[in-house]
Amino acid sequence: MIEWLVAPFRYGFMLTALAAAVLVGISCAAIGVHVVLRRMAFSGEALAHSVLPGLVVAYLTGASLSFGAMIAGVTAALGIGWLTARERLREDTAIGIIFTAMFALGVLLASSAGSYRDLSHMLFGNLLGVTVQSLWLIAGMTAVVLLALVLLHKEFALTSFDATHAAVIGLPAAGLRYVLLLLIAGAVIIGVQAVGVVLVTALLVTPAAAASLLTDKLPRMMPIACAIAVATAVSGLYASYYANVVSGPAVVLACAFLFLLAWLYVVVAGKRTHSPGEPETY
Repeated sequence: MIEWLVAPFRYGFMLTALAAAVLVGISCAAIGVHVVLRRMAFSGEALAHSVLPGLVVAYLTGASLSFGAMIAGVTAALGIGWLTARERLREDTAIGIIFTAMFALGVLLASSAGSYRDLSHMLFGNLLGVTVQSLWLIAGMTAVVLLALVLLHKEFALTSFDATHAAVIGLPAAGLRYVLLLLIAGAVIIGVQAVGVVLVTALLVTPAAAASLLTDKLPRMMPIACAIAVATAVSGLYASYYANVVSGPAVVLACAFLFLLAWLYVVVAGKRTHSPGEPETY
């Protein structure tokens, strides 16, 4: 049994992939709690798809893929924040316009390379190909996301659950939304390396959604979501090694499986007393 557990991690690239998957999972799950509570899943998906043109431009020019994704992600986050602040467009309409345009631009640019082989890695990730240099970037971004969530915990909680009270006491709701969008973009940028543009939304939403089924208190919800993300990262890598399947989708499917278990537990136990994404206390 011990041999079965340690065998995959005798290889350096598997250890790097494990560290990357755990860090990405924690980062996405932590910020994903606010994504779920604020019903911003569509915003998270938009930011995930919007980094594609940055990745493609970086690939075509020989620049850092992470830098290209960062530029595109920040641009999309600021664009979404600016458009959703306008009253003439519905929020979901503005987000839909931005992410479809950015994604189409990325595909168009990729077509100029003459091959979609590398595009497939951008779309579906390459967790086993994460380098040590990329791992340091992932660790740094994870630290930034977690630190920001700790420092702005009360502000994010108030604007999520009682926007009227937050406005009365003078909290800058619009500014906090921009910060949250930028943090989501940061988590997306590092998540793309693990599971790709198409699947990174699952890491943002699924662990947090599962945690929201198990508790209605934010201080408990976030660590539960992170624990679920870590468990799925590890189990996804084991599945990748022993079943010889792609690691990114394996991690995402493990997330979906744990969400299903959480949902079944709630149904069987019958303890749910409020709607998902509406915690009673924070």
